[in-house]
Amino acid sequence: MFPINVPNLLTLLRILLVPVLVVALLVETQYGSLLAAIVFAIAALTDGLDGYIARSRGNVTSFGKIMDPIADKLLITAALVSLVSLGRLAAWVAMVIIAREFAVTGLRMAASQSGVIISASILGKIKTVTQVIAILALIAANPSAIWVQALVYLAVATTVISGADYIFGFRRHIAEERERMEKKRLEQRTRRSDAGPMRQGSQIN
Repeated sequence: MFPINVPNLLTLLRILLVPVLVVALLVETQYGSLLAAIVFAIAALTDGLDGYIARSRGNVTSFGKIMDPIADKLLITAALVSLVSLGRLAAWVAMVIIAREFAVTGLRMAASQSGVIISASILGKIKTVTQVIAILALIAANPSAIWVQALVYLAVATTVISGADYIFGFRRHIAEERERMEKKRLEQRTRRSDAGPMRQGSQIN
């Protein structure tokens, strides 16, 4: 059972909004695109919100570190596939982005087998922001507009760059995470060792 807290519930909400987004995009209704844009915007908002709440309240969990990026990938993949089927996005763009997401997910799973949880990097967060903006523009605006196409190519560029950073820097990421985890364990040991003499002193007094 995963820890029940606000950040994890927001992550689950983002996953549950995925089929709602797909239906809103693919079912032809008068306000389908508007509804899809609203649903996608809400789902994307929960991405930044759950991370902020987790860090500010100290609710960071292994479940959140793993499921948060998976929820992002489900949302992005569903949106891309739907946009391709509607003719609003070139198939090769979706393939590049989806391939990168699966490759990085595989690396994260391999790292988790070694007891290392790789958190999202700065490049990864920038990639997510550019993808969200580009997809929102494709849903709500004319996909043939120059500014929309510019956003799409920007998203592709950040996707490729961040993917290369993960793939070629995989060992570096693992080493950094292990170093951070070891430092955290040493700090916990130091606090426990410092607390021991303090308790003994209070008993003597």
